[in-house]
Amino acid sequence: MSTQGKNVAILGCTGSIGDTCFKVLDNLQGEFEIIGLSGGAQEEKLIQRALSWRPSQVCVMDQQARQRVRSQIPEAEVLCGAEGLIEIATNPEVELVLNGLVGAIGLPPTMAALAAGKTVAMANKEPLVMAGGLVLQQARLGGGTILPLDSEPNAIWQCLKGEDSKGVRRIILTASGGPFFGRSLEQMRDISPAQALDHPTWKMGPKITVDSATLMNKGFEVIEASWLFGVEIEQIDIVVHRQSVVHSLVEFVDGAMLAHMGKTDMLLPIQYALTHPERREVPIEPLDLALLGQLNFAEPDRVNFPCLDLCYEAGRRGGTAPAALNAANEEAVAAFLAGDIGFLDIGDLNRRVLDDCKAEELSDLDLVLAEDDRARRQAREWVASRQ
Repeated sequence: MSTQGKNVAILGCTGSIGDTCFKVLDNLQGEFEIIGLSGGAQEEKLIQRALSWRPSQVCVMDQQARQRVRSQIPEAEVLCGAEGLIEIATNPEVELVLNGLVGAIGLPPTMAALAAGKTVAMANKEPLVMAGGLVLQQARLGGGTILPLDSEPNAIWQCLKGEDSKGVRRIILTASGGPFFGRSLEQMRDISPAQALDHPTWKMGPKITVDSATLMNKGFEVIEASWLFGVEIEQIDIVVHRQSVVHSLVEFVDGAMLAHMGKTDMLLPIQYALTHPERREVPIEPLDLALLGQLNFAEPDRVNFPCLDLCYEAGRRGGTAPAALNAANEEAVAAFLAGDIGFLDIGDLNRRVLDDCKAEELSDLDLVLAEDDRARRQAREWVASRQ
């Protein structure tokens, strides 16, 4: 499949995923044209990228930002908010949507893009966590395609190429373990936001970095993988792999395992998603196995990091349960980063909200968004009660 001249939109172009996307596009100069960009709080970065790549559409967070950005890039149509994201994602000129958004905000534009028959390369795992069945249904009905952009699901995708899904016994997701692997509950009681944001191997945005510290991110990847690859929650295991060299593994019914290995650099999965089935050179040093010496794996600590099992529980319950857990977690992480609750409170808050979720069967997007709203209100009330 040739990528020559492919028209793309990048949602969340100023975050860590967006930064890497632009490195990939620089490496593949002339093969892609940017039609639309969206950005959040980093307006100057958005403006500079719009001036460099000259998209026809740009989306910002609100009307105030719209006025500021419009004055800097008058040649582009400047949109704002959720409606602006949807408009860019469904632009008739766009063929490929790179979704680097963070959180539930990525669900509506993902659904809209798939309904419009777009290919959506997703680093934003929340749409599949919140409403995986609806997202896949929308892709089938609209003729859209989902490509996994994040490291672990991208690794599984590559391991499964040419394989019959009936031959898969289990999927094994690797986790770095985060910055607090091996610590006791007592040692984690007074963890600060700055400590939680110091990830040992990956450079990411603040929200996903905290999720990695609690193992919530890995739990969300379990739910995401179950939808992407059509396997049951119980067929997905987690192992802690501190070196982050093996990005995931697939075990087959005959006992054979395929592992995806590579440098800890998001350039690799993002470029492969953009160029597959072709492989192109990437401007990074290759992995040196002799220098590496050995690979180490360990079981995750499910007692001190309860968010992991909360995700398994939500995935088994299905319905609106994953959406409730995601909403609670977004509020909990925001409160932790603001200094309103402690690190261990994140798991407690998520447990309370999940326990109160009725896990209604998913019938439409409105039901998902209603549960998202209910869970957020409950989470905010709990945070307020702690003040």
